[in-house]
Amino acid sequence: MGRGGENYGKRENAGAASSKQETFPAWARDVKQCEEKYQVNRELGLPSAEVEKRRQIYGLNELLKHEQTSIFQLLLEQFNDTLVRILLAAAIISFVLAWYDGEGGGEKEITAFVEPLVIFLILIVNAIVGIWQESSAEKALEALKEIQSEHADVIRDGKKVSSLPAKELVPGDIVELRVGDKVPADMRVLSLISSTVRVEQGSLTGESEAVSKTVKVVPENSDIQGKKCMVFAGTTMVNGNCICLVTEIGMNTEIGKVHSQIHEASQSDTDTPLKKKLNEFGEVLTLIIGMICILVWLINVKYFLSWEYVDGWPTNFKFSFEKCTYYFEIAVALAVAAIPEGLPAVITTCLALGTRKMAQKNALVRKLPSVETLGCTTVICSDKTGTLTTNQMAVSKLVAIGSRSGTLRSFDVEGTTYDPFDGKILGWPVDGMDANLEMIAKISAVCNDAGVEQSGRHYVAIGMPTEAALKVIEQEHLNLSINNSIVMFTEAVLLCSFSFQVLVEKMELPEKYASSSAPGDPRRCCQVWNKMVQRIATLEFDRDRKSMGVIINSSSGNKSLLVKGAVENLLERSSFIQLLDGSTVELDKYSKDLILQVLREMSTDALRCLGFAYKEELPEFATYNSDEDHPAHQLLLNPSNYSSIESNLIFVGLVGLRDPPRKEVHQAIEDCKAAGIRVMVITGDNKNTAEAICREIGVFGYREDITSRSLTGKEFMDHPDQRNHLRQNGGLLFSRAEPRHKQEIVRLLKQDGEVVAMTGDGVNDAPALKLADIGVAMGITGTEVAKEASDMVLADDNFSTIVAAVGEGRSIYDNMKAFIRYMISSNIGEVASIFLTAALGIPEGMIPVQLLWVNLVTDGPPATALGFNPQDTDIMKKPPRRSNDSLITAWILFRYLVIGSYVGLATVGVFIIWYTHNTFMGIDLSGDGHSLVTYSQLSNWDKCPSWVNFTASPFTAGPQVFKFDTNPCDYFRSGKIKASTLSLSVLVSIEMFNSLNALSEDGSLLTMPPWVNPWLLLAMSISFGLHFLILYVPFLAQVFGIVPLSLNEWLLVLAVAFPVILIDEVLKCIGRCTTGPRYSPATISIKHKAE
Repeated sequence: MGRGGENYGKRENAGAASSKQETFPAWARDVKQCEEKYQVNRELGLPSAEVEKRRQIYGLNELLKHEQTSIFQLLLEQFNDTLVRILLAAAIISFVLAWYDGEGGGEKEITAFVEPLVIFLILIVNAIVGIWQESSAEKALEALKEIQSEHADVIRDGKKVSSLPAKELVPGDIVELRVGDKVPADMRVLSLISSTVRVEQGSLTGESEAVSKTVKVVPENSDIQGKKCMVFAGTTMVNGNCICLVTEIGMNTEIGKVHSQIHEASQSDTDTPLKKKLNEFGEVLTLIIGMICILVWLINVKYFLSWEYVDGWPTNFKFSFEKCTYYFEIAVALAVAAIPEGLPAVITTCLALGTRKMAQKNALVRKLPSVETLGCTTVICSDKTGTLTTNQMAVSKLVAIGSRSGTLRSFDVEGTTYDPFDGKILGWPVDGMDANLEMIAKISAVCNDAGVEQSGRHYVAIGMPTEAALKVIEQEHLNLSINNSIVMFTEAVLLCSFSFQVLVEKMELPEKYASSSAPGDPRRCCQVWNKMVQRIATLEFDRDRKSMGVIINSSSGNKSLLVKGAVENLLERSSFIQLLDGSTVELDKYSKDLILQVLREMSTDALRCLGFAYKEELPEFATYNSDEDHPAHQLLLNPSNYSSIESNLIFVGLVGLRDPPRKEVHQAIEDCKAAGIRVMVITGDNKNTAEAICREIGVFGYREDITSRSLTGKEFMDHPDQRNHLRQNGGLLFSRAEPRHKQEIVRLLKQDGEVVAMTGDGVNDAPALKLADIGVAMGITGTEVAKEASDMVLADDNFSTIVAAVGEGRSIYDNMKAFIRYMISSNIGEVASIFLTAALGIPEGMIPVQLLWVNLVTDGPPATALGFNPQDTDIMKKPPRRSNDSLITAWILFRYLVIGSYVGLATVGVFIIWYTHNTFMGIDLSGDGHSLVTYSQLSNWDKCPSWVNFTASPFTAGPQVFKFDTNPCDYFRSGKIKASTLSLSVLVSIEMFNSLNALSEDGSLLTMPPWVNPWLLLAMSISFGLHFLILYVPFLAQVFGIVPLSLNEWLLVLAVAFPVILIDEVLKCIGRCTTGPRYSPATISIKHKAE
């Protein structure tokens, strides 16, 4: 049994042993057997001594508190990422080197520490975001605890104990439940105090209606919905009083099992497809960086380690620690260049922008990575009620009596909501209502305890003050023997009063009453009908006669009775029918059989039917006006008299109601099919209703044989080959599904490589929501438990919103691929630049802090702007990408190696050009007065001290003048600042042009010009502006070790940078000519994995 407080922790072994015992099936045993099993008398309850003894065994009635992951553990988990580890190592090494340079008499200024401090800042921010996201996982369990009852009325020692803390309950306790109570534990119903008891348990079972409870035994293998004699912890009493026996407490209750399932599912969280790809990329990047760093050291080992050969053996080793450190710094710069430090920030920004777009479409994303995961969804497991349907009962068919006995008229009613202006009645008489239709409208309007009113742009249900007027349709399967066959049909027995007001408004008013109403009022027709009569008594619904009646006083002073209820029950109590012209004739067998035949047809179509009848002769109530002293009042006080009052009725017609599909769902299902996404409907509702809805919305065809596609949850669990059942092409339906069924379906789909989006709104859905790749909770009807366990919340509870979000997720992923490729290609260029610098032996062109600036700041705006690339028009006509698809294909990698190589050549080349040329491509570079050297001198600059008569002229850079009178060799150290600035500017310019290349993976700029994404042009302007800022603000220029450039020098930069566009255009052209269509038609290939 469930264990509670810490005082009982030492009883763990006993509790564990107890929990392993076979559960006593109280629902399959009669009341006497249950009392004997738990050794209790319902009149006396448990004695106090026995309560204490059982508490020592079973513990407290509360949910277990799982040990939460500590903040320190969460912090360590944030550094499991390969890229993060490389960054951390680079930051630590940079910091140590900066400190060492300062201690050794070097330039210990802010410049040296900017790089490690910025990297540390990035890591800290990423860690904070990660910890926040992971710690939120515990909220679902906390929300689950909030729905538990806090108190209970218990019988102990023969006395009633009111408001006993619910956590003190033990198995065997006798508890009294009343209307409005939260059920404190799983309990067996022993006796009903009221005639009916109904419990709202939809949040736990997924049922769309309150459930009537009984004391009768049910089969031992019944599912949770079938246990009519049990009430479950966390559910709510909505009608009646009863006495119950506690059978399970704490973690052994149904809600306790959900708690365990949520915790288990939270432990199996997996990385998103993008994170997996980035981790793989990080591992490859680590290998490449390591190899290049080693190669750089091997190439330059001659500069810091030399020796002489004596007798063939190396001797006289000379080691320069200063030069060794210098080339070690180059290796660190290489690591900084290779790692796209800005990638985490840009991805987060892009995902955040994606959440804003989705929010505009009513999809509220709670976890940023979910945005990307949506894009590769392959299966959507959807609930039915409220998601595929409106969860608003609507009249869809009206059947009235014809012009003579044995004839009926049928009208189809449009509309899927409570909006009276949503749709119309098809085939309505052009000359207005006849007397028969008037009577149906009158009964619908007057025999009604509920209404509909406008709230903002929507219409909502209001009212229903009486117990019988709950918005519930209780389904009972009755057996009718007709022609020796048993016909199962669904009987609607409670009042769908909201729908009737809408029906009355669509029926309009007879012409003679139309002038007495205000046009445009959504309740005007009902108001007119109610003004014409006075209700003086109500005969409330009860489960025996299955009807509700009202006694009215008309304006003429005559009393009459209006009744609505289960069709077959009204027919049994009816003696006449009203014809089209208002006349009445005897209800003969033919007419009765005809009405029952129509009833069966409507029930087969999953419609819930109610009939209408009236009675004009009420001699007992002729003088009654709600006076308590009147003799007729005594008849109304005893519900057993209601059947006799509601006898000799005149039957006038019937209606069929249903929870209709949302209008936009059918198209959304078609979009899913076109996009290669399978839709599986998993509902707690009954099989016939679910199948009818699935056919209507397009999950199944109208004439399709769905024997193998539609199973109950229990049938699926007993299926011999569950995996192959789930692998079927097309849609699937699982009805009467329990939480464990949903979890098993999601688990098997994920094991088969599917990316699963799961919808849900109840407590019972929380484990499956947590387990799915994308958990989608309902924002309107969803419980807090479901919302906290989900990744996304639908503000409108609409299935089509999920489909729109999938399309947005695909678009976001495509855009993320664009900026990831852009940033990676840029980083390849930086690596190539540093590698070439080391390989050629020329002075270091760019220092780490400059590369960091480019990666974080200059590259950031264009990379983010690529997230605004317009969505492809055919994005939902492509199959979902596989979760193991490569982020970068071999051809794309080759392309960006070519581009990266050019970036390296351009940045190193402009550095060499400045030192060795006065002019280049007609551009005069001699204006600053710098000295020219040969390439040989530049590549052997470390031997400068041995050169004879080497001098270097002063040169200008903006207002500054650089002189080398003291040490001419400084021309290759501090004097490289102009050449270094040119290299940095070329790098920035190339990366701006390269962002234009990233607009499309293989589309030319001629077909997709830059202005298709104006945000990118703005971002390029911002990046150039930031570059100008550090160039022309003296303080920032000093921090980054650069100087201002002249106009001619800028012309050189642009001339060297622009060819990157031409090179990529050629590569794109080759790719278009040699590669087939990127996407095949939307088909689903079933991949049988080796098991």
